[in-house]
Amino acid sequence: MLIAAHESWPIAGTFTISRGSKTAADVVVATFTKDGISGRGECVPYARYGESIDSVIAEIDAAAIKISADPCLVGEALKAGAARNAVDCAVWDWKAKQAGKRVWNMVGISAPDNIITAYTLSVDTPANMHAKALECQHMPLLKLKLAGDGDLERVEAVRKGAPNARIIVDANEGWNADHYRSFVPALEKLRIEAIEQPMPAGNDEALKTLARPIPIIADESCHDTASLSDIVGKYDMINIKLDKTGGLTEALALKEAAREAGLDIMVGCMVGTSLAMAPALLLAGDASIVDLDGPLLLQKDRPDGLSFTDNRIATFPPALWG
Repeated sequence: MLIAAHESWPIAGTFTISRGSKTAADVVVATFTKDGISGRGECVPYARYGESIDSVIAEIDAAAIKISADPCLVGEALKAGAARNAVDCAVWDWKAKQAGKRVWNMVGISAPDNIITAYTLSVDTPANMHAKALECQHMPLLKLKLAGDGDLERVEAVRKGAPNARIIVDANEGWNADHYRSFVPALEKLRIEAIEQPMPAGNDEALKTLARPIPIIADESCHDTASLSDIVGKYDMINIKLDKTGGLTEALALKEAAREAGLDIMVGCMVGTSLAMAPALLLAGDASIVDLDGPLLLQKDRPDGLSFTDNRIATFPPALWG
């Protein structure tokens, strides 16, 4: 049996990126039950990719009979995206419980532990971002959401507030080539370690000829292994998100293919609960950048959620997932 349900988790304040703001994380949880054992997976439908709560639930419902009969058919029954992510992760959870093993043992890696995650600051006025940076200056890695005009002032304000933190920035497709040329020399002086998706996916050819003194990360431009042919030569790193790959199965394949193509790895997330972060942690052990702070942005997380200490994530319990 495969069922899907909508849940809404209030955000602590407002989360703002270049495309808009939200005050709650609306997620879909898939539950796969077979032989008296149930597994769960969570996804975050994203309007940027034409997804909604209703469309994702409808996708899962349409595939439920096929997958309930044979959970190995997840990849055939669902396309890459949020719906397949929730179901694929639910099946991984179910398989682990059925086998009496942890998922990392099944994958053949060490248990994820002591993983440093970035903490995300929403795009805001320079003054407000400076104030937030002062609160977060003890954190080892900050990720700044940017929007285009005025971004240099925002980054300068955060650097003043957090002089010792490592910082990466995420434009969420909000720049053009002129922004890039104007910002990058100053960002280099401000010790910015990476720039995520500066230009819109499909309109990023300029990155082939622009200097890249700071590593550039493909987010919206990279979904699954089929995306890689258009990444090499424009980007230095990819941001693997399970909601884009359509689950852990494809994410593991994408990570391997990206390494073979000479690309570095970032592991990211949408704003969701620990149930969405746990599968992604299996990719995080040797990633250069990890951004799995979704639960830290919520008013409250799930019971048995991830344990964060100074932005370090500990191994999660089987009661959560896997």
